[in-house]
Amino acid sequence: MSLAIEQMTRESIVILVLGGRLTFRESDVLFDKIRALGAAGQSRVVLDLRHVAYVDSTGLGAIVGGYASLSKLGGSLKLVNPNKRTMELLLMTQLNTLVEVFEDPQSAVDSFSTRARSSSSTFSA
Repeated sequence: MSLAIEQMTRESIVILVLGGRLTFRESDVLFDKIRALGAAGQSRVVLDLRHVAYVDSTGLGAIVGGYASLSKLGGSLKLVNPNKRTMELLLMTQLNTLVEVFEDPQSAVDSFSTRARSSSSTFSA
């Protein structure tokens, strides 16, 4: 089964809704998509994983690589609704301390604004 990627934008944040499996066969497709978004100036990305049945270590690597690529551009990558097994992998590898995880896309989108407001108030003090 290949990886399906549906792209939408909400409040200038790109949401990629993924479906299928995120394994060594599909990980390059996701990483290339994230890098292309960053190169196009869209460096704030949410990955919606609710339809992803399985993620292997290479899939996790694509997520980390995407996060690193966007971070270098001043952006960020956030995850939404990983299944139980994927969440266990994130916890076991402590990637949940690097990439924020949310229960729904709107919470992830809202977190970009919250972070910007809290950062600006921190610097203006």
